[in-house]
Amino acid sequence: MRVIFRRDPMLIEHLPRPILARGALPDWLRAMPATAYSAIHGRDIRTLKQCPPVIDAMTYGFMILLPCDVVVDKGTFSWDWQIPDPVTENHPRAPLSFHTPAARRQPVCHSRSSRYQIQQLLDHTDRDGWSLFATHPVNREDLPFRLVTGLVDSDRFSDGGINFPAIWTEPGFSGVLRKVTPVAQCFAVPRAAPQLEYEVFDEKRQASYAQTVADVLSTPGVYRKRFRARRGRSASE
Repeated sequence: MRVIFRRDPMLIEHLPRPILARGALPDWLRAMPATAYSAIHGRDIRTLKQCPPVIDAMTYGFMILLPCDVVVDKGTFSWDWQIPDPVTENHPRAPLSFHTPAARRQPVCHSRSSRYQIQQLLDHTDRDGWSLFATHPVNREDLPFRLVTGLVDSDRFSDGGINFPAIWTEPGFSGVLRKVTPVAQCFAVPRAAPQLEYEVFDEKRQASYAQTVADVLSTPGVYRKRFRARRGRSASE
């Protein structure tokens, strides 16, 4: 899988490059203990830090990063980003743009519907038949916004920039969103619809199911040691 990122020549050195998602794990995950006491169980149990599917989801694909510090003061956004003007016509310069809440008409769980777009200034995948799936950084409930999940046919839409709309969820927030904060987790997905098949367990599957579940319940690390696939590294590493 090859992913190409193209940028305006005046901005190529001013925009942070997307990174593999495994390089953007949050500090709170690194600080999380491997086990914690559970009053329900009466003993220490493994935390999410020892759950390979959770970690693998958080490290899958690549991250789009905030291009500069953004100061937020209870709904007011500002930045001091000294960059050259792009030479490409109609190319955005600001790191954020804004929509009114009416732009998102579906019901919102909370009355926090201020919406903004992160201008990522021309990103796309270079593979026929594949699209770019962009979603909120996985399991990052600590971020004060929620990205609106989107799917872009980026093998065909490759000459214009992709915006990543998000809902600001902390109206009372005052502080700084730091440069290179992860704002979108992306990965390529095929457009071909899957073929769905439905079967019942035969005796072999029943026995395999029972044994696998028994092993998982009785022995730590069964999934990680026996079933988890080794994650590859990019050719540049």
